[in-house]
Amino acid sequence: MIRPLLAACAPVALLAALAGASAGLAQKSYDERPARLAPRDANYEYTRKVVDIRMRDGVKLHTVIVMRKGTKDAGILLTRTPYDAEGQTKPDTGSFAGVLSHGDGPWDVIAADGYIRVIQDVRGMHGSEGITLMNPTPAGSPNNPTKTDDATDTYDTIAWLVKNVPETNGRVGISGISYDGFLPLMALINPHPALKVSVPMNPMVDGWRGDDWFHNGAFRQVGLSYLLGQQGTRDAGTPWITDTADDYEYWLKNVSAGAVAKAQGVDQASGFYRKMAAHPAYDSFWQSAAMDRILAREPLKVPTMLVAGLWDQEDIYGAPAVYRALEPKDTANDTVFLTLGPWYHGQEIRDGSSLGAIKWDSDTAKWWRWQVLRPFLAHYLKSDQPAMDVAPVTAFQSGTNQWQRLQAWTQPTPTPLYLKPGGSLGFAAAGGAAQTADYLSDPANPVSYRVRPTRPTDAAGSTWRYWLVDDQRPLSGRPDVLTFTSDVLTAPVTIAGTPQVHLTASTSGTDSDWVVKLIDVYPDVMPRQEEMAGYQLGVAMDIFRGRYREDLAVAKPLTPDAPLKYAFALPETNHVFLPGHRIMVQVQSSWFPLYDRNPQTFVPNIFNAQAKDYVKATQKVTVAGPDASYIDLPVVR
Repeated sequence: MIRPLLAACAPVALLAALAGASAGLAQKSYDERPARLAPRDANYEYTRKVVDIRMRDGVKLHTVIVMRKGTKDAGILLTRTPYDAEGQTKPDTGSFAGVLSHGDGPWDVIAADGYIRVIQDVRGMHGSEGITLMNPTPAGSPNNPTKTDDATDTYDTIAWLVKNVPETNGRVGISGISYDGFLPLMALINPHPALKVSVPMNPMVDGWRGDDWFHNGAFRQVGLSYLLGQQGTRDAGTPWITDTADDYEYWLKNVSAGAVAKAQGVDQASGFYRKMAAHPAYDSFWQSAAMDRILAREPLKVPTMLVAGLWDQEDIYGAPAVYRALEPKDTANDTVFLTLGPWYHGQEIRDGSSLGAIKWDSDTAKWWRWQVLRPFLAHYLKSDQPAMDVAPVTAFQSGTNQWQRLQAWTQPTPTPLYLKPGGSLGFAAAGGAAQTADYLSDPANPVSYRVRPTRPTDAAGSTWRYWLVDDQRPLSGRPDVLTFTSDVLTAPVTIAGTPQVHLTASTSGTDSDWVVKLIDVYPDVMPRQEEMAGYQLGVAMDIFRGRYREDLAVAKPLTPDAPLKYAFALPETNHVFLPGHRIMVQVQSSWFPLYDRNPQTFVPNIFNAQAKDYVKATQKVTVAGPDASYIDLPVVR
């Protein structure tokens, strides 16, 4: 009975199938969209190839290779990134320079000299396989128990490129900015023989001493949004949502960085955050990850140009620190190079004519790319290795707004600049009996790091890039900001190096932060620059968390009301205070919400501070007597 039934059904099924096919054909004939869009790049200047390169452990890393059509015998410039290789090479233009301009690199120089451009997603990000680790240290180290790292991945990538890209001459360079600048530093560990040059720009080097995560123990809490995005998902797409117009209010009402991390889900999205919150002091976790310390132990094999921005709002510490670690190895003074430019984070690949309200009289970034970086790369990446005339140190001197060619970047003999009674400032100590300048620090009303409202760093229209050159006048008028000002200068004062703070101060609390700002005060009359009259330009500014006064690795409570000595460095500077200007120093105890608030009550871990822990404190800075506070300025004689 079954077979006849099936037989009877067969014509019905067949008719239905035929009817469906007929309908499909009819539908297809009316579809205005092609089944497959043919490539449209026939007239493009370049070819773009996407490959997944296998590493030694079998993990494949997503890689995009872009070159001008007809390229032969060309060097390769590699950038490895967590920031989406496909997005950085988006083929939305037929121009070779145009497609390069999306990326993290000197697009105009690459296009002009016809290098092969390679951009690769690091492990665990975007198109690449593998797990994600934030700034992983060398394989097998305490912070990276795996058998691979960014040094091995760079080696394996270069080995594949020189073997499988026939258009190359076998000479490879690596460059990048920020995290992408950290990766050229890792490439210097056991480098592939074909790696001929490394250009780390604004690299992440030491996350505790003065780059992204902490500055001298004070946590840069606005970086939590970055961690949520980068580690929440492979495509870095987890949004940071606050629904407030002023970041200041958002962070204040949420009390602590730990509370915000929990509210935003950072504590469960980011394994690196959990490690960081468990290591608030400069212990072995941070010391073993500091790239300047790591590279100091490595032989110097690859010519390297370190690039720093003098107003880098994110990674101001790293490049000069690596220079100090590597330069002693460069006995011939021909392998380690340093650039100090008047730039925000990564501005060297953009327009460098100005920084916020400060104008430099020329496009400093373009000049540097074409007069310094271009011949430097050509010397190492082109087959004929053309001679270059690049100084070991290329430094921009603000004030005079001129580039300098130097044989080395050294620290001059320090000259003390004394904080004095009555808000004065000078190179002669006040003498006499001890005196203090006092203020009340209230965590419920912290000093903002810029004029409110403060916007999220990645918000549309954000001016986060420029905050280090904000006019400090709106903040200097607060009663909890001490201000010390010199007489009007009658001769220039030139500084080059790292100013060293020597602060003697007491607090009525058991913990405290100290923010010190070195400022150039413009004249009250500025012909044809009226908008700059009286401007207070921060030249070098930083923060120090008091609990680490004795030992950066061990937090200790402060003795209340006891004058204690604090010593820490301000960021690198190369500046001339011109005649007619004045020098100013400001001192305060909060820099919010960029840095988390110090409760001013000692707690074991400020990430976990409760509302009850935050108390007012009376701060007293010694400004006269044998222990008067001062800044050792690197004055050039």
